[in-house]
Amino acid sequence: MDPKYIELEITESMLSENFPDTVKKLFELKELGINITIDDFGRGYSSLYRLESIPFSRIKIDKSIVDEVPVKEKKTVIAKAIVSLAKTLMAEITAEGVETKEQVDFLKNIACDEIQGYYFSRPLSAEALEEFLRKEVPRTF
Repeated sequence: MDPKYIELEITESMLSENFPDTVKKLFELKELGINITIDDFGRGYSSLYRLESIPFSRIKIDKSIVDEVPVKEKKTVIAKAIVSLAKTLMAEITAEGVETKEQVDFLKNIACDEIQGYYFSRPLSAEALEEFLRKEVPRTF
């Protein structure tokens, strides 16, 4: 498989363990063409200083933030800041745990690249996914 199709998700908390060695290994994987994603962003040990050192190509906004947008102002501001940060660092941005049309509309309006969540579908087996894709008209972003 071409490594450009592989995306390794690493959580913020994982980055806090032996940071220099972890970053070294991430750069080695990136050199092989593997994409690095920071998962659960905003939930763990976010450090903007450390963020500069990580060779990531995507940030995934944690569900705990997405759950309360656009209802809670502080979570809304945080989501906007994360999207802006990702865009400025030329990284893709994915929102996790999206469950409502209001969340989709909000994320679309702030230029979030992708969404994941029950709004589109619950997790499916490979067979169920094939059936879903044949029968369902996917909701658009």
